[in-house]
Amino acid sequence: MADINFEKMNIQWFPGHMTKAQRMIEDSIKLVDAVCEILDARIPNSSRNPDIDRLAAGKPRLIILNRVDLADPEITAQWKKHFESQGIKILETDAKTGKGVNGFVPALRELLSDKIAEYAAKGQASRPLRVMILGIPNVGKSTFINKVAKRKAAVAGDKPGVTRGKQWISIDRGLDLLDTPGILWPKFDSQEVGEMLAITNAIKADVLDKETLGANFMLRLREMYPDALTQRYKFVPDSDMNGYELLEEAAKKRGFLVSRGEYDIERMANTLLGEYHDGKLGRISLEKPE
Repeated sequence: MADINFEKMNIQWFPGHMTKAQRMIEDSIKLVDAVCEILDARIPNSSRNPDIDRLAAGKPRLIILNRVDLADPEITAQWKKHFESQGIKILETDAKTGKGVNGFVPALRELLSDKIAEYAAKGQASRPLRVMILGIPNVGKSTFINKVAKRKAAVAGDKPGVTRGKQWISIDRGLDLLDTPGILWPKFDSQEVGEMLAITNAIKADVLDKETLGANFMLRLREMYPDALTQRYKFVPDSDMNGYELLEEAAKKRGFLVSRGEYDIERMANTLLGEYHDGKLGRISLEKPE
């Protein structure tokens, strides 16, 4: 991304229950044959918990790129190639509609073919495979599990941190899933990661300054998807405008007037984030593989 003058933000977002959840995962990892990590296809880098590489060391891995319906398909293809080049198996899904979910069990059986053969050789062919499901909050993990299980096996909700405890969920054809709480990490290396998580609702955006978040989001959109801004908000984003000026221009086009000559920037920021969540800006990814 080009050198853009982003406004600085202070983001605090590591609730105490996530420390407990991380310990729970460390204690349970020895019980499973493989680890499945669910990422947001729009922000695969920012939605990857860096601790999971350490927690799941030595276990076969499957990465699910979820919400592909909201992501830029060309960039998703780049991410798929990026992960596969590292020897990681990839499955693309849209858990909300169930698209791609039927590929989950076959993908796991292929990933664990050696383990299945090992069990069969020991006379344990009927032993179920055990797979831990990991993901940051609000990445669609519970919705995905419910689609795979074909029943309401996990509590799903459009807010961060719904799943608080671990639970085993039996799936047809000898597969047990260990659902875990969504965990974030104690700190992040850049403001960018925090903003990505707030923009996609992985952390509560209402604990941040919405105007600054919206202004910085406007700058990202101008850099990566200027046509989306033009089509949705009916103006061509000027390269000399800062993020607040871009928000104000959009507010003018929407008629968000507070008083004579003054526009409601906060309302426009909320509108921008809400319309992105709803897919009204189009299929937009915010990160590309390096």
